Amino acid sequence: MPQLTDVLEFLDNTGSVMVKRIPEFGPAEIKWGSQLTVRESQEVLFFKDGQVVDVFTSGRYMLETRNFPVITKWVTSFAYGPDSPFRAEVYFINKKLFTNLKWGTQEPILFSDRDLKMIRLRAFGNFTIQITDSRAFVNQIVGTMGIFSDNDIADYLKTVIVSKLAGVIGREAKSVMDLPAVYDTMSNDVKIALQTDFQNLGLSLHNLYIASISVPEEVQQMIDQRSGMSALGNMDEFMKYKMAMSIQDVAKNPNGQAGEIVSAGVGLGMGFMMPKMVQQAFNSTIAPISAEQQSPMDKLKDLKSLLDLGIINQAEFDQKKAQLLTLI
Repeated sequence: MPQLTDVLEFLDNTGSVMVKRIPEFGPAEIKWGSQLTVRESQEVLFFKDGQVVDVFTSGRYMLETRNFPVITKWVTSFAYGPDSPFRAEVYFINKKLFTNLKWGTQEPILFSDRDLKMIRLRAFGNFTIQITDSRAFVNQIVGTMGIFSDNDIADYLKTVIVSKLAGVIGREAKSVMDLPAVYDTMSNDVKIALQTDFQNLGLSLHNLYIASISVPEEVQQMIDQRSGMSALGNMDEFMKYKMAMSIQDVAKNPNGQAGEIVSAGVGLGMGFMMPKMVQQAFNSTIAPISAEQQSPMDKLKDLKSLLDLGIINQAEFDQKKAQLLTLI
């Protein structure tokens, strides 16, 4: 038995419903003279036999002959009297902004890095959409669904976003080191690239943000190692760093295996050079400076390396730095 409807309105308490059809299930007979309430954030489509017969914007309406000549002509053409019920489908379209929708890469994006060669990236972010063309959205996306929420379309839109993101990353960055500096630029470029795709669906893409782009763990370790080398300045400083790490491992394992640990780092022979380097840095202001010795600036660099490695503390560094600066 069809449901007789004389009040047409829809309130969304979840904030996620994009389209609601009345009736949601089965046919409905709408009473001629019923009240229709459309709020400012809504639009209503009247369907009959799969076709839109009228569109209502915000306001309160009475379905009467004098108010709706289009619907009146349609109703009377089916031999309904002015006070008779008629069958129809009413779609309430929520035209508010749907914010904080999440997107992310289900599969990694292959990226040609200038320094690290081919690596795989994962990206995540959020976006904001709004329905701008109700007819296009209902006909192309919603179809005959009784209720349609933002989650129902999110997975499809994620795929569209990621497809555009891959090309933008390749144009805007040559290395993963460059990516954080161009997040805003890439976000804007992806948004521009997506406008036509969203418009064809009856949607407007208001905002799109890239929250993070990550690399596999093994690539992150390579980046950390490269950053450590850059911080130390050159390969010589990097070797000193590796020696310090080996000695630190020995200190943590006093019950043997010292030779194996040092050998696994940079070799036992080089491990024994570290105490000499420490002594040289601390005695730099005591012995007279000759042509064969390091310059004060070189000694200061060595001293800074010891501080960075945690072999000396800040107070010791400041004391020796002051002594070395008097020699410059």
